[in-house]
Amino acid sequence: MKIDKKLIKELKEYLEEFGLSEIEYQDGDKKIKVGKSVISSAPVTAHKTGLTKTKEEETGTKIVSPIIGTAYLAPEPGGKKFVEVGQKIKKGQTVMIVEAMKTMNHVPSTSNGEIKKVLVQDGQAVEFGQILVLLK
Repeated sequence: MKIDKKLIKELKEYLEEFGLSEIEYQDGDKKIKVGKSVISSAPVTAHKTGLTKTKEEETGTKIVSPIIGTAYLAPEPGGKKFVEVGQKIKKGQTVMIVEAMKTMNHVPSTSNGEIKKVLVQDGQAVEFGQILVLLK
């Protein structure tokens, strides 16, 4: 079997682009799995979504990602952010966009409240169910 270096390189680029630790591709009976080691200098506490959690994050109303994708805090690069810490928002108001497969998905607030903390950075890869914003 000939190794498809171009495909492996492409899969490696996806790891970096989406912040993944491994990716698997299958075409018929050909199966390729690419992974990388993740080294952390900080202790990590796992919970059901496999993400880090602190005491502060446990309190407040959570707005979570509805899909896997890339989070954007503003409607366009360099634009005004949808929300800022301390801002009062209403239920249904867009707090950020999560892009998946070139589709921009608006993430609405699940309730009225005040932005306590934004837990992701602009352009960061996010997982389904990951906490994006905390409301007071």
